[in-house]
Amino acid sequence: MSLAPHQIELLSPARDADIGIAAIDHGADAVYIGGPAFGARATAGNDIRELERLIAHAHRFNSRIFITLNTILRDDELEDARRMAWQVYEAGADALIIQDMGLLELDLPPIQLHASTQTDIRTPEKARFLQDAGLSQIVIARELDLQQIQAIRAATDPARTTIEFFVHGALCVAYSGQCFISHAHTGRSANRGDCNQACRLPYEVLDGAGRIIAHEKHVLSMKDNNQSDNLRALIAAGVRSFKIEGRYKDLGYVKNITAHYRKLLDEIVEQGEFARSSSGRTSFSFTPDPDQNFNREFTDYFVNGRQDDIGAFDTPKTPGRAIGWVTQIGDKWFELEVSDKASVLHNGDGLCYYDLQKELVGVHINRAESVAPKKGIWRVFPKDDIAGFKDLRKGLEINRNRDMDWVRTLDKKSSERRIGLWAEFKETPDGFALTLTDEDGFVATAAIAQQHQPASDVAKAEATLREQLGRFGATIFTLHDISLQLSQPWFVPASALNQLRREALAALEAARAKGFVRLPRAEPVQPPTPFPEDTLTYLANVFNHKAHDFYVKHGVKVIDAAYESKEEEGEVSLMITKHCVRYSMSLCPKQAKGVIGVKGTIKAEPLQLINGKEKLKLVFDCKPCEMHVVGKMKKSVIHQHQKDMQEQPLQFYRTRPA
Repeated sequence: MSLAPHQIELLSPARDADIGIAAIDHGADAVYIGGPAFGARATAGNDIRELERLIAHAHRFNSRIFITLNTILRDDELEDARRMAWQVYEAGADALIIQDMGLLELDLPPIQLHASTQTDIRTPEKARFLQDAGLSQIVIARELDLQQIQAIRAATDPARTTIEFFVHGALCVAYSGQCFISHAHTGRSANRGDCNQACRLPYEVLDGAGRIIAHEKHVLSMKDNNQSDNLRALIAAGVRSFKIEGRYKDLGYVKNITAHYRKLLDEIVEQGEFARSSSGRTSFSFTPDPDQNFNREFTDYFVNGRQDDIGAFDTPKTPGRAIGWVTQIGDKWFELEVSDKASVLHNGDGLCYYDLQKELVGVHINRAESVAPKKGIWRVFPKDDIAGFKDLRKGLEINRNRDMDWVRTLDKKSSERRIGLWAEFKETPDGFALTLTDEDGFVATAAIAQQHQPASDVAKAEATLREQLGRFGATIFTLHDISLQLSQPWFVPASALNQLRREALAALEAARAKGFVRLPRAEPVQPPTPFPEDTLTYLANVFNHKAHDFYVKHGVKVIDAAYESKEEEGEVSLMITKHCVRYSMSLCPKQAKGVIGVKGTIKAEPLQLINGKEKLKLVFDCKPCEMHVVGKMKKSVIHQHQKDMQEQPLQFYRTRPA
């Protein structure tokens, strides 16, 4: 069983339990977080006690906690991974997000399994296979358009598998699970949570004749994903879980972006066709704004087809928002006029501007003074020496990429999440009873023996009762309505009413906890469904013998070892991506079709990328409209591996003898 077809889920990231709790409080229906090990962010692990704290909080709202166990594993790591799966299951976790199919051959707990983005789901056939293998939720490739998403939904069963899609955050330029540049150059594997982000570096781009096409451009760096305008279209295509990227991100990012999508999805829910997958309503003490967080500007990527402007080629940093322009420069300060006279600069704000080479230069404000409020003129004293700011000049446009007022707002408590309930207060033969019914249908009653004492002030008695009984401020509940079932107005002491309310609430929380249903594990189809292909290359990331056994069981005949097994020593595709450098630079043969004087002159010949001593080749596969970044493993990486193997032999899947 997956989400019901009418339910939609907002899935937020968390680096640690405190950020996870904030995500729940800001409206997340589910949170994904690293366990003690084996999550695809090498430095974002969490111990079991911390996870238990987060899980207990989430379950109060029927929100779910998904644990990432999504690296590829060596043979000598499988037992530790199996033990961790049991640990997090016993801690109450709701699902494991996995990449390595070897895990399916182990004695796992009866926990629901979700397919990681690293499983690279681009086709209906692959999606259907993973559904049949027992995965209840699948995150499909970020590169898909609405028609391709629809085709995946048509090929799978909504009652068995939920489709999850990334709607916000940093974009990995490669198809997830299909990037080996980091491992080839440094020995650090992206498939094992340790990517060195070669895609964010600046490169020279050379054509076949050695001519420079682009100089020092970040041609593999994408803008950030933002699907705010596409949520209804994604729902119509079959997406039900909306995932925010960012397990390394800070508290302010998770609060703000969760709140942003909570508001957008609530607008859809309020139209009546869909429901939230968890309980309660969320209110915020701020107006969510994705522009306030670090971003490389935004793109909706390929959802509506190939776009011209998906790259952040000038800088991998955050350019922020235009705020004004420089009017004067002094020896220790410069003045700027803000375009919106209501804008306020603060000590600690971050400003930036583009120098003449289109590189972003950052300015940290030590002190900001308003010198002509009516004209919107501010004098800014930077932390660094004025002489060091390259190309700072009059008339230059200045952006703000860090607003301290915003940062401080999100450092404080910034949301309330409450579950609605109805109360009924009535007299009993020997006292009074309070019954609470919450919006999920859970009911709890508490009774107290109390003498029936007529109220001296009849008009005030009912108002006092309602006020005393309606005090749910310090709880996770909010009162919709109170009904009083009394034969006459009674005086009831505040202490008795408080006791009744406390006991009824404790009983209600206990009823909710008892009624919480864990997500069931899906049974794989028997006999095992054949895998869509019968031959697997290194791109399938098979790094242990259990993964090999899994694919054999599903009809695969030839299985190469993962790139991390060091068997691909020649030139291979180190990255496969839907992003095309030729297209971005208007050098695509398809673009040239029909352009008079250009048609036939542009061919999809390879290009070269150079960063220092690193050289990579770009090869264009025009039929599927994909680009391959080709290179080979550095000798130093192979030598280091051989040295490590002598010191401490590791066990992993190989096709050649050791």
